[in-house]
Amino acid sequence: MKKKIVALTGAGISAESGLATFRGSDGLWEGHRIEDVATPEGWAKNPKLVLEFYNQRRGAARATEPNAGHLALAALEQDFDVVIVTQNVDDLHERAGSSHVIHLHGQLFESRSSYFEQLVYPMESDRIELGDLCEKGHQLRPNIVWFGEAVPLMERAVEEAATADVFLVVGTSLQVYPAAGLVDYVRPGTPIYIIDPSRPPVSARPDLHFITEPATTGVPKVAAELMRAES
Repeated sequence: MKKKIVALTGAGISAESGLATFRGSDGLWEGHRIEDVATPEGWAKNPKLVLEFYNQRRGAARATEPNAGHLALAALEQDFDVVIVTQNVDDLHERAGSSHVIHLHGQLFESRSSYFEQLVYPMESDRIELGDLCEKGHQLRPNIVWFGEAVPLMERAVEEAATADVFLVVGTSLQVYPAAGLVDYVRPGTPIYIIDPSRPPVSARPDLHFITEPATTGVPKVAAELMRAES
């Protein structure tokens, strides 16, 4: 049976492909207040603004390509059972070839009913407009988990983290909860590799390995090390 690698990825890995991280140093996301474009309150106040914001995000995502970090994670599937738990809403992991991706915060290229959460649809175009309705007649919205909303796939992610043989943390500051708490579910004795130019705050444990590099260089380095250990 193949060993299981679970990788928690964040905005840093997408940023290396050219996608803006969701919150800049000025607290804004692409010039907008987070409260205006990424909360239920922002949606209730100005749904047209929110729809256009995510329409633009889809265009930006289409213009990018997976980077060496994404590709190295996908290549690990040759020797390991790999599960990607990502905080990112883009599809770069899938485009790189990863086959088991859990999107904690939703998916940019899906829409869902603004009333019936279970009615989720693949996007046929890169735009959702006011007046685009679900099958029950309610406005469609991005299938994104906004601030203040529950994270429906968190329980599944916890189960994956708790059964990992190796746990990777890639391009995340470990400051956005509940995703950041996944590290706490990794079994004692399981190696954890933190791949990030900075050192995110993590409780000290003997199995921690810090690779203070970007994903594009750090992930291929760790992947090669893991593959060598298996050969």
